[in-house]
Amino acid sequence: MRDAAPQTIYLKDYTPFGYLIDSVSLTFKLHPTETRVLSRIAFRPNPDATDKTFFLHGEELKLISAKIDGAEVSPVLTDEGLTVDVPSAPFIWEAEVEISPSTNTALEGLYMSNGMYCTQCEAEGFRKITYYPDRPDVMATFDVRVEGTEKVMLSNGNPGATGDGFAEWTDPWKKPAYLFALVAGDLINHPGSFTTRSGKDVELNIYVRPGDEDKCAFGMQALKDSMKWDEDVYGREYDLDIFNIVAVDDFNMGAMENKGLNIFNSSCVLASQATSTDADFERIEAIIAHEYFHNWTGNRITCRDWFQLCLKEGLTVFRDAQFTADMRSEPVKRIDDVIALRARQFQEDQGPLSHPVRPEEFQEINNFYTATVYEKGAEVIGMLKSLVGHDAYYKALDLYFERHDGDAATIEDWIKVFEDSTGRDLAQFKRWYSQSGTPKVSVSEAWDADAGTFTLHFSQSTAPTPGQDVKDPRVIPIALGLLNPNGDETHPTQIFEMTEAEQSMTFTGLGARPVPSILRGFSAPVMLEQDIDNSRRAFLLAHDTDAFNRWEAGRELARDTLLKMILEDAAPDAAYLEGLKRVVTDTSLDAAYRALMLNQPSETELAGVIAEMGHTPDPVKIHTAAKALSKAKAESLADALPALYADNQPNGDYAPDAGGSGQRALANAAMSLMGKLGDVGKARAQYASADNMTQQIAALATLVREGEGDAEVQAFYDQWQEDRLVINKWFGLQISLAKPEETAAVTERLTQHPDFDMKNPNRFRGTLGALAANHAGFHHESGAGYKLLADWLIKLDPLNPQTTARMCTSFQTWKRYDDKRQALIKSQLERILAVPNLSRDTHEMISRILG
Repeated sequence: MRDAAPQTIYLKDYTPFGYLIDSVSLTFKLHPTETRVLSRIAFRPNPDATDKTFFLHGEELKLISAKIDGAEVSPVLTDEGLTVDVPSAPFIWEAEVEISPSTNTALEGLYMSNGMYCTQCEAEGFRKITYYPDRPDVMATFDVRVEGTEKVMLSNGNPGATGDGFAEWTDPWKKPAYLFALVAGDLINHPGSFTTRSGKDVELNIYVRPGDEDKCAFGMQALKDSMKWDEDVYGREYDLDIFNIVAVDDFNMGAMENKGLNIFNSSCVLASQATSTDADFERIEAIIAHEYFHNWTGNRITCRDWFQLCLKEGLTVFRDAQFTADMRSEPVKRIDDVIALRARQFQEDQGPLSHPVRPEEFQEINNFYTATVYEKGAEVIGMLKSLVGHDAYYKALDLYFERHDGDAATIEDWIKVFEDSTGRDLAQFKRWYSQSGTPKVSVSEAWDADAGTFTLHFSQSTAPTPGQDVKDPRVIPIALGLLNPNGDETHPTQIFEMTEAEQSMTFTGLGARPVPSILRGFSAPVMLEQDIDNSRRAFLLAHDTDAFNRWEAGRELARDTLLKMILEDAAPDAAYLEGLKRVVTDTSLDAAYRALMLNQPSETELAGVIAEMGHTPDPVKIHTAAKALSKAKAESLADALPALYADNQPNGDYAPDAGGSGQRALANAAMSLMGKLGDVGKARAQYASADNMTQQIAALATLVREGEGDAEVQAFYDQWQEDRLVINKWFGLQISLAKPEETAAVTERLTQHPDFDMKNPNRFRGTLGALAANHAGFHHESGAGYKLLADWLIKLDPLNPQTTARMCTSFQTWKRYDDKRQALIKSQLERILAVPNLSRDTHEMISRILG
């Protein structure tokens, strides 16, 4: 176990490694507990480095032998690696180490999943495979030989010689060690092919366990769509002869973009009509695209150090969002992304885990694979595109690829490309990378009827965050338009660049006071504060020409209604219910969009808003109000629900496309609302007749939510008990829909179920993650939810520190609640922190949460 309280690493202390690598040759002699790894690496001194200390990372390795230029050497070994004296000229390093994949429960480095060898090396897993300078700025070509009895043996790059018991692979493109991959097992491939725009034929394969062959077709088509889209939109062509994807059951992440050999969590690639929901299909399509797009934005151009993680992740998240918007519904995709951003990243920004998009320091890099780096990083790219314009953005990207292909780059390199290609000074914009926290943009209005002028006055501020008390103004692109009092658009969308703490924009020549539509398309990741009433929101809900802001108006009406119900014991707002009914029954609108309109702010989001208002959120009151508003919506829409349900049953065969998915979403929302009126007949009938998982599990959820689904819960298990991904849904559904006072007990019962496996990250997250997501249940005044989660985190930490640390974020908002709940949570956090030999990952995370 590594030191639980290691030193902090700082961006300002970066220095290049003292040696460059010309080539790497690796031989793997596979064995479950005694795998031998032989490395032969050609080093030479780095003329740009001043520190010539020869240190190679290595953890949990048994060194068998080490040689320099053929002569045996005796390195100085520590738990973190080795040092040895080396020549001041080019030399060959050779080492043989032994590792035990079958006992590697941390799922980093080379490990085994259900008899299959696989790797995960990002961020610092390669050091668990062999001794190496395991840092992203050290890049080299790799030749790999895999020896074993497995049917399939894969690594990065193009295939070479194969024979009885061995396979060789060569990756001609330089890469850092974190992109290394190896897979070996008795797998079956789903083959495909793609012809690039230059006419090169690429062999495609999705490798799966026997029995999963029928769940690969959608993923293969998504891969082909991604390859074509990247050619059409970004001009990026694939650069190897083969592209392989492997589905792995035990995987800490969603997927990994290793060069030419993407390794996927099986939940992120396997899909079928019977076992996957529409949301699963869309998620799989997006993740396959994301990992493929990394081939250029992450692999061909990687990051110099882990502080630059957002350089590859933020840009690639932005690209996969563009892809999904093009493949499906652009407004729905944007709304979905903002919902997720506010739920995860805004919460992160407002608590003890707040950090900049590019952090200045870390102790454990695994803890910085966060919503801030990924989702906020993507929002920064989107703002940059808005500021420079569509054509200038793609011109800058062409220069980026031309200038930095084969480089380990930095945010400074990225910004410089845009400055050089557009002539803009982006020094102030760069603050988005260095300042943490979510800016608050306040707006006030002034109307001069005599002069026909309308002025919007903006001010921006960002609250202090850990380590950053003072914030400077940022560049904020505010997309806005004006509507006439009759609902017509008088000024179409334009971008107002806010650069000062306070700034105004004036419109002239107006005949009547307009209604502004501000922050269209959510053009910046900020909190917008306007002093407007519900009649204005209702007007925008009815007339706004911007799809996002129309949805936002409805969401704000729902939020305002809920806040008054929670804080003032008010009744549901009749104007909101009437406006919602008009939108939901408007058949000219997209079904998916109307389904989104029926959603309401989550209980967690409401707790955050209430805390921002200076009140202490009461999880019980929040839950009670949320249920009451759902019931009121059902009553308001009672006459329309049967038609909404019947008219949105997709015709023909099931297809997980945008149209069918939207119809099913709206029909299932109507079915759920009918359940709140005591009518579960449609749900029971749909459960019995469903030919797809979307409709089956939606019906099950309605029945369980209304306390009518005991028989169906058992029937669902009996039907799907052999499908591990579907059973993940079964675990999560029961916990997420449990009554607050029963949530901990339901979770405890399911952790004792024979199918619960704490070593499988999907099963652990699906079960304990559902506990944390059940706001009123997790925060029940008994504290049982807090204790149960802490118990399991303590059990998991010695086995899988990475998953444990990420699950600790469930406690990050603890200071917003009442004194009793704070005391209960703090006691559990301190209990975790006191565990002997706590991992570095979890120690850092709990320490930051405690502050």
